[in-house]
Amino acid sequence: MSDIVIFVALADEFAGPVPDGMVLVHTGVGKVNAALAAAAALVEHKPFLAINYGTAGGLTIDHGGLIECGATVQRDMDLRPLGLALGTTFGDEEPPMIRWAEGPVVGTGDSFADGPPELASDLVDMEAYALAKACHRHGVAFRCVKYVSDSADDGAADDWQDNKMKGARRFAEWLTAL
Repeated sequence: MSDIVIFVALADEFAGPVPDGMVLVHTGVGKVNAALAAAAALVEHKPFLAINYGTAGGLTIDHGGLIECGATVQRDMDLRPLGLALGTTFGDEEPPMIRWAEGPVVGTGDSFADGPPELASDLVDMEAYALAKACHRHGVAFRCVKYVSDSADDGAADDWQDNKMKGARRFAEWLTAL
């Protein structure tokens, strides 16, 4: 059992080490991988807190900063042909926006964003919504910290490659200050 589980998609983004009482779980990229990893880790470790750290594209926030987010939406869930609002999942018990604190909104989707999504958000990533939803369902407190690696524009892929490791040291410092 660990007090805190830290979810990171890739070791390229953060490989640790983590302070005592914390466990690092690399989820893989995307909502399905994140949800599967979260379900297993939350059952195995029974934490009181889960933290998602990773990179994100900045839409309203300039790249280069470490940002603590306060909410997430599913930017690519589109059931409007069934009469549901963009971002809403059919039959879901969670609201379209999962909010746990004040702060910027992360738009999560299974595509690498190289432009602004139709559903408004401040940042874009590929795992936060799935992790927040798993934590909500398991009754585990959630925090989300993102290093803004790119501007989610036509240069995003190159910028992400160049910048994805730059936030690791800053996140490690953030962790030790908890």
